[in-house]
Amino acid sequence: MTNEKLDRRKKYTRMVLKESLMTLLQEKQIFSITVKEICELADINRSTFYAHYDNPFDLLEHMEKELIDDLNSFLSSYNFSKEDEALKMTEKLIEYFATKQKECQILLSKNSHSSFEQNIRDIAKQSIMYNQEQIGIDYETSQYISAFIIKGSIEVMKVWLQNDMDKSPKEIAKLIIHLSNSNERI
Repeated sequence: MTNEKLDRRKKYTRMVLKESLMTLLQEKQIFSITVKEICELADINRSTFYAHYDNPFDLLEHMEKELIDDLNSFLSSYNFSKEDEALKMTEKLIEYFATKQKECQILLSKNSHSSFEQNIRDIAKQSIMYNQEQIGIDYETSQYISAFIIKGSIEVMKVWLQNDMDKSPKEIAKLIIHLSNSNERI
């Protein structure tokens, strides 16, 4: 019973610290956010903050890692080799981003200066290059194509999140897949 109570308190503390950092990142860059500001917003003591994280960057890194781990486990359940499956996977991925709209929007903004976008690029590159290898596109060409597709897809996601997800995940997925498949004639 005591461990469960302690675990719930620990989870709650981490949750309010993350929410406080997210709120501050909407207003200013990570470089100018202090532990004191996070603690005041979260209504906790600095010593409590330091029991969980070293500094605001450490907190941001933990948030990113959680999202990336969650995203990786989500993606591992799909087979990317079929075009129909790629559409379903893209739609499910966009639905995942929709459930994490605030976090993704902030982590993809200029204020976070996070590695979140690079981590997403790395995950996507692995998948796209594998698919292109399967259809016979050489490695060098595949690098160019995947860079183009990934950067474009991330920018589409950013615009979609900033527009309060004005289109359905399925519409955005179809748009991304349509634009991505334009390389098939290369």
